[in-house]
Amino acid sequence: MKSGFIQNGYFLLLTFVTGLFYFCFYMVALSFSLSLSFTVIGIPLVTHVLRTTTTFIQFERTQTKIYTDITTDVYDRKGATGSSVWAQAKAELRDRRNWSAVFWLMQKFAIGLISLVSVAVLYVAPLALLLAPLLYRYIDMYLIFMQVDTLAKALIMMAVGLMLAAISFMLSGRLAKIMGGYTRSMIRQLNR
Repeated sequence: MKSGFIQNGYFLLLTFVTGLFYFCFYMVALSFSLSLSFTVIGIPLVTHVLRTTTTFIQFERTQTKIYTDITTDVYDRKGATGSSVWAQAKAELRDRRNWSAVFWLMQKFAIGLISLVSVAVLYVAPLALLLAPLLYRYIDMYLIFMQVDTLAKALIMMAVGLMLAAISFMLSGRLAKIMGGYTRSMIRQLNR
């Protein structure tokens, strides 16, 4: 099933939003919980923060499947059960997969920034150029160094917008597949 042009745009925007969320969540949560690690509440708080990685990775799998139709491996992480809270905390803190998952999820912020720029170039710029004949009278528009102040120049911008829209239509699907491939790579690395 091929993803549509608009669906690819949603996925790219969602990549930015989730990447920003993961980065902020782990930066704040780990800083706060590690700073409290000298108290009784700090270590259990760190372990609960590390346990969120499974939920977030499952969300990444789901959104990648829905928007890009990329199937990924199952990420199944089994925690220690039946032992004391401190033994579970020790196991969680020593598990390198937890820390790797945090790294991979926080790294998605950089990928999200690339996605945001891509949405601006692939979706917003062609739309603005296509609307140039309607907008050039009300706002100052420039195409590179040429000021658009006549209908002829606005029609040239519209033609450039049509070409950019055609290119965007082809590139958006590939870019969404590349961004979805990040989730596949992340899960493969974490399942090792």
